[in-house]
Order: sequence, then C-alpha cells, then structure tokens
Amino acid sequence: MITSGNLFHKTHYEILRVKEDANLEEVRKAYRSALLCFHPDKQQNASETSNSECLAENKFLEIQRAWETVGNPRSRALYDAELLTLRQDATIAEDVSLEDLTVQDSGDTIELSYPCRCGDYYFIDSFELVDTGCSISRDGDAVSLLTPKSLPASIVLPCGSCSLKVRLLINGDSRLQNEVHL
Repeated sequence: MITSGNLFHKTHYEILRVKEDANLEEVRKAYRSALLCFHPDKQQNASETSNSECLAENKFLEIQRAWETVGNPRSRALYDAELLTLRQDATIAEDVSLEDLTVQDSGDTIELSYPCRCGDYYFIDSFELVDTGCSISRDGDAVSLLTPKSLPASIVLPCGSCSLKVRLLINGDSRLQNEVHL
C-alpha cells in the first residue's frame, strides 16, 4: 500500500493480487481471473443499476489500468521505479517501535496510536495491519505483532491532521506487555 495524505492507495500489484516480483505469466493469470469476476458482461441484471454494479464496474476499470501498466515490461519498469521513489520520499518524522505505541483493545479490534507533535495521533488498527500482511494476536494482557515469515518490517503511518509520518519498525515477532489499555 502507498500512503498519500491520510489515505492508503492500493498498488497495481495489490489490485491484481500478485507479488511485486511476479513474472508476466503470473500477472496474466491473475488478470484473467480478476476479469472473470468483475467484467460488466458477467454481472447479472444488467438492466438494473445498483451500487454493487457501479462498484464492480469501478473494480473492472482498476483491473484494466493495472494490467495495462504491469502487463507491459516497459511501463512496468517505469511503474516499479515510481513505486520505489514514492516509498523513499515519504517524509518520516521519526522511527518508532511497538513499545512506543499506546495499545487499546476494544474487543473486536486492537488500536495502536502514537502522539504527533501537532497534537493529533498516528494511528493504525488490527484490520489495517492485516491488510499490510502483519498479524496481531492477544494473549491475556500481552499483544503480539507478527510479520510474514517473522522477518523485520516497517509500516509508514500518517498523522491524522498534519503531513508528518512515522515509520513503525516491527521486529519479526514483537510483543508488548502490561501496557495494554482495555
């Protein structure tokens, strides 16, 4: 995911549900599979317009744009370079670890926050963490954050009000104890 302001944007790879290092055949296969699900001709009740049909049409257009970029080796190379630049250009105010965050467990979700110098907060919840490939679990008063293959990772968190961002550094298996606010 790429952050822009306070929004997360899916990359073309995420839209097609392939890894960034996928070969052209894997990308083509994912594209064809996505087309079967979201092609307008496959939608039922074409005479009736509904929100779900509009969403499916938007998804179809996203898939088309992703394929046009990632399916062409030249445009894919340019896109990959652009992604790298966007990831490097994020204005990072500081690096923080899981131990620096305030953890609130509301039962359904676990919310992590860190104060910004503007007075607002950097914020991420357990659902957003799952979208990034991390998993979060509870064991009594302890919260564990696991990354794919237990490798170190980082997530850039935008402030809720200003343009600053922090980078959350995650060890492969981070654990926070006794500071969980219920």
